[in-house]
Amino acid sequence: DKRKFIVADTPGHEQYTRNMATGASNSDLAVVLIDARKGVLTQSRRHSYICSLLGIRHIVLAVNKIDLVGFNQVIFDDIVKDYRAFAENLGFASLVPIPISARYGDNVISRSPRMPWYQGPALLDHLNTVDAESDLAARPFRMPVQWVNRPNLDFRGFSGTIASGAVRPGDAVVVAGSGRTSTVARIVTYDGDLDEASAGDAVTLCLADEIDVSRGDVLAPAAARPEVSDQFSAHMLWMAEDELLPGRQYLLKVGAKTVPAQVTELKHKVDVNTFEHLAAKTLHLNEVGYGNVSLTMPIAFDPYRDNRDTGGFILIDRFTNATVAAGMIDFGLRRATNVHWQALDVHKRARAGLNHQKPAVLWFTGLSGSGKSTIANLVEKALFAEGRHTYILDGDNVRHGLNRDLGFTDADRVENIRRVGETAKLFVDAGLIVLVSFISPFRSERRMARELLAPGEFIEIFVDTPIEECMRRDPKGLYEKAVAGEIANFTGISSPYELPETAEMVVKTQGRTPQDCATEIVRFLKKRDIVP
Repeated sequence: DKRKFIVADTPGHEQYTRNMATGASNSDLAVVLIDARKGVLTQSRRHSYICSLLGIRHIVLAVNKIDLVGFNQVIFDDIVKDYRAFAENLGFASLVPIPISARYGDNVISRSPRMPWYQGPALLDHLNTVDAESDLAARPFRMPVQWVNRPNLDFRGFSGTIASGAVRPGDAVVVAGSGRTSTVARIVTYDGDLDEASAGDAVTLCLADEIDVSRGDVLAPAAARPEVSDQFSAHMLWMAEDELLPGRQYLLKVGAKTVPAQVTELKHKVDVNTFEHLAAKTLHLNEVGYGNVSLTMPIAFDPYRDNRDTGGFILIDRFTNATVAAGMIDFGLRRATNVHWQALDVHKRARAGLNHQKPAVLWFTGLSGSGKSTIANLVEKALFAEGRHTYILDGDNVRHGLNRDLGFTDADRVENIRRVGETAKLFVDAGLIVLVSFISPFRSERRMARELLAPGEFIEIFVDTPIEECMRRDPKGLYEKAVAGEIANFTGISSPYELPETAEMVVKTQGRTPQDCATEIVRFLKKRDIVP
C-alpha cells in the first residue's frame, strides 16, 4: 500500500537554480533542505519562492545535519520560526518541519530515539501519507496536440497527452486557436479504443469532422475554452548568463507550440528575501520578475495557477537555442483582443507603383566612425537626383526625438532598434526607399528588423571599417572619451559589436572614398531592381 515516488534531485547551489525550477515544475511536493548550522539562507528563500510560483502546494522543511548541532531543539525551533515567518505569504497548503540527519538516518525512515522532543512524522512516513492528490481530472479538458497522426489515407488522428479534465466519444471539442468545432469520434491507444481518457493519458483523438488541426493547437470543450491572445502578463525566472533585454525577440514555447515573442515591459523584479517589488529594466541570472509578453500570433493558454501544462512556457534564445527563462502566465491582456487591423484601399504596392520603385530598407550597420551616415547620405543624394522617393533614419537624429528617452545600455539599444525597425516598416508601406544608419550592434535586433518586412525588402549593408581606422577618424571625439572611461557602454570598447553573418552587402571603406562606396551601393540596387 506504499506510494511510489519520482524524485527530482536538484542541487542547491545558485548556479543550478534553473535545474531546480525544472524539477519543481513537475512536482507536487518539495523537500527544502536546510543546514542546521547555517539556518535559512537566501538560496533557501529563492527556492521556496520559485516553488510557490511553480504551483507546489506542499513543503517539507528538512533541517539536516541536526547531529552536528547536538540534536538541539532550540536551534531547530529557531530555524522553523524563521522559515514560517518568511513562507506565510507563499500560499503553501502544508508546511511540515522535520529535523533529520541524512548521514545517520535519524527521522528519515523512522522516528529517531535521539530526538525525543520531536513528536512529528519521519520523512518517509509523511511522504506516504501527505494529501498531494491533484485535481487536474476535475478541471476542464485540455489536450495540446503533439502530433498529427496520419499513417494512411483512411486514418487521421491527433496525438497528445491530456493536460487536464477528461474526454469521451461524443464530446464536443473546439480547436482553441481557430474556434473550429467538432465531436470526438474515437479515443485510440496502443491497447485499443477507450470509453474515456483523463489527465495524464497519452491518446490519439479522432474527430467526426475534417477540420484543420496542427501541432501546437489545443483541443478543449466548446463550453469551457482557454484564453486566446497574443499578449499576456507573466512571472519569469531568468536562467541565462546574458541578461533579459525587453524588446529583443526570443522564441516562446508553450506545450508543443513555438512562436516568436518579446518581453515588451518588465514591471518589476522580486527581492526573494522580502518579496519587495523592485523597479528593473532587465533581469539577470536567477532573478525573478513580472512583465508583459507579446507574441507574433495568438496562442491558447490558461493561467498557470489553473493549468501548469497550458500556462507554463519557456523562452529560447533564437541564435543559441538555449533556454533562457521559465515563465508562468498570469492573465491575458484585454488590449490584445480590442485592437484590430484596419483594412485600407491604398496599399504598399500601389504607392510603390506611383513612385516607380520597389520599396526597401537599406540597413547600414557598423562601428561608430565607420562612415555609415556619410555613405547613406551620398546614396540618398544619388537616388534623389534620379527622382527616387527616399528617407534617411539616422541614429543621432532619431535620438533627438522619437528615441530621446533612451540611453545606451543594452536594453535601451534593443528598444532603440525596435522602434526604428517599426518606423522603417511604415515608410516601406508608404512605398519609400528607407536608408537606416544605426550602429545596431546586436544580430538579434537586426534580424528582428529584417523579419518585420517581406522577403527582399530588407538589405543589410555592413560598412566594414577596422576599429583602428574608426579610432583614427573619431569625428566626434567619442573613442578618446570611451577609452578614458568617460563614456560607458560604447560599442567596440566597452560594449560588443556582433559582426553581420548574412549581410547582402559588405562595403569595405579603407582606402576608398565615401563616393566610391555610395556608387557601389547604387549599382547594387539597380542590379536588384530596387530602382530601374
